[in-house]
Amino acid sequence: MSLADPALLAVGLLVAAGLAWASVAAARRRAAALASAGVAARGPGRPGGVWFTIAGVAVLAIAVAGPAASVPVSHASGTVILAMDVSGSMAATDVTPSRLAAAKKAALSFISTQPDSVDIGVVAFHQGGLEAALPTADHATTSAAVRRLTAGGGTSLSDAILASLSAITHRTVTSGRDGSAPDIGYWPSATIVLFSDGQDEAGAASGGTGTGTDAGAAAAVAEKADVHIDTVGVGTTTGTTVDVDGYHLFTALDEATLKSISQATGGTYHPASDASEFNGIASSINLRLTVTSQPLPLAGAFIALALALLATGAVLAVVRSGRVV
Repeated sequence: MSLADPALLAVGLLVAAGLAWASVAAARRRAAALASAGVAARGPGRPGGVWFTIAGVAVLAIAVAGPAASVPVSHASGTVILAMDVSGSMAATDVTPSRLAAAKKAALSFISTQPDSVDIGVVAFHQGGLEAALPTADHATTSAAVRRLTAGGGTSLSDAILASLSAITHRTVTSGRDGSAPDIGYWPSATIVLFSDGQDEAGAASGGTGTGTDAGAAAAVAEKADVHIDTVGVGTTTGTTVDVDGYHLFTALDEATLKSISQATGGTYHPASDASEFNGIASSINLRLTVTSQPLPLAGAFIALALALLATGAVLAVVRSGRVV
């Protein structure tokens, strides 16, 4: 427990101690006077009203000193990056009305449920480029960025993860040439939510952004920084065909890749192959909790106790003396 003004407590306790000393001295004088008059003093009985009054003054001294207790409070706080797959396969309609449209709806629902204490950013990834909206507490801006997304191109999950880490740390994050995970610091309150069908074409191998890193190595960078990646599987394992640049291509949900990414970072995989599952995505994603200590004022409780003691002392004094004043 902490005190805002310990000096007031000291003054109040001195007053209470003075009253206690005066009460004891008065009791001794009374006992001496009775003894000199040949009247036997009565043995100790129940505490008199004066002692309740003194106790009330002491408790009131604590109250005016501004006591407060430090209590841990958990609340959702930190940074969330929504990594949105906007590759050509996300135009597939095995999820109504399309994979990308369903993912955008789920992302918007997630944004709408987050408090202002959570900064949310967006990374849109496809072969040939990455677009990013930096994390912000302005959730309307983030929602607008999600609504603007359109499908086209290929996919590089590794580039998506590294770009998301760059948005979290506000500096370019790349994996080492030997596949080693660089030290980007410790970000325990950051989460990446990756919406994808899991179709992965490593950036350099497919002419993308050129990191040449596979998704596992990129996930290792996130794991080292204690950034959880929750993956949302968009699509069905049975798959369907989609038109990409005039070609009919078969595409199906790759759950194994998405599960491996989430498991490697301590995150969770969320299957979303139909509308009902997408509707529950927002509530199933658990953010990291930041525990902070906040002061809990206790003056009110001490004042209530002091008033009760003072009132008890007054009642006892009236009962014993038979007088109000």
